[in-house]
Amino acid sequence: MASTSLGAAWVSYGGAQSRGGRRVLAALAAPDWLRKRGECGRLGCVGVCVTPVEDENLSPPAEHVPEVASGLSAERALEESKKWGRDSISLPKALSLSDLSVSGHGSKVRVAYQGAVGAFSEIAALKAYPQCEAVPCEQSEVAFKAVELWLVDKAVLPIENSIDGSIHRNYDLLLCHNLHIVGEVQLPINHCLLALPGVVKEDLKRVLSHPLVALDQCEKALNELGVIRESVDDTAGSAQLIATKGLRDAGAIASARAAEIYGLNILDDNMQAMSYFAISDVSTNILRFLVLAREPIIPRTNRAFKTSIVFTLEEGPGVLFKALGVFAMRNINLTKIESRPQRDRPLRAVDNSSYGTAKYFDYLFFIDIEASMAEPRAQSALSNLQEFATFLRVLGSYPMDTTL
Repeated sequence: MASTSLGAAWVSYGGAQSRGGRRVLAALAAPDWLRKRGECGRLGCVGVCVTPVEDENLSPPAEHVPEVASGLSAERALEESKKWGRDSISLPKALSLSDLSVSGHGSKVRVAYQGAVGAFSEIAALKAYPQCEAVPCEQSEVAFKAVELWLVDKAVLPIENSIDGSIHRNYDLLLCHNLHIVGEVQLPINHCLLALPGVVKEDLKRVLSHPLVALDQCEKALNELGVIRESVDDTAGSAQLIATKGLRDAGAIASARAAEIYGLNILDDNMQAMSYFAISDVSTNILRFLVLAREPIIPRTNRAFKTSIVFTLEEGPGVLFKALGVFAMRNINLTKIESRPQRDRPLRAVDNSSYGTAKYFDYLFFIDIEASMAEPRAQSALSNLQEFATFLRVLGSYPMDTTL
């Protein structure tokens, strides 16, 4: 089968078309907006210019979280927590599905993330865009829709963790929405045990946090404390709950930033160090985020780029070997491979006259490669792959985050 030409003007990352019953990528010329220059002189910049993550030197915000004073009396601590409960009303309200109505938001870049203020996702958004307006969302899907409806400019969402692996829900959402990956953020995760001022570890009867992100990763430390574990939608949400309700018998596992925001004390600043994974320092627990936008960026070759794709294959011996071989033959390194059963076609029937009919899961394959779509070898590899892939889509070609 003849392959579609993948030229240097490849920009239709999300587009797919049908040909001969097979879905393949459409290689289109760059749209008009990509050929225009904004006030800053950058291609594709329309109107007021902001510094996108793809051009940003990815580095943590300059601010450091100060230590929270401790040692208050019980009466003083209760007074402080009640005062904070009133002040917390001024925090931005998380977007919910009912808030998704189109409205203007001015010229400042707005970045959506899942969770409450102080969540690790907010920290990742501020690392990618230090001057942005970070917009909390109740669910990941709300963040996707907020970008599509022009309520925000970007979304920063977690995709995999060095301990727990892939975040499958967000992989599924990548296919449900027509957004493009324009960057990535790698964030070291440090779980802190937080409580109201004046509360000590011995006072805690329960600890609240996200079940997978925090409670599981701090399981050994929590076992030694002998506390009940209670699940909350996100880590920062647990800190907010304790502060607003004045829960003196409960602790939260969240970020040091959440402690500062909600007026809590840090009782332990490295809860995961005692986990069964034998983590000895923060840098071994890394959470990787994707930056999503409505439009793709123009791939370049002047810095390290990564390209994310998803494809499906026909059933047969060696088919996956052939698919991966198109990259090996061109000396392209694979940094990630993830398989997910197709929800709309979970089973595939294969008829064998000798042994009857067998049914297998029908899989989608998500792959990250260390190459830019501006490179001829990457274009050639995808042209080769689509010769036998039944579906192929480029999710984005974007700069790699090489900082921690």
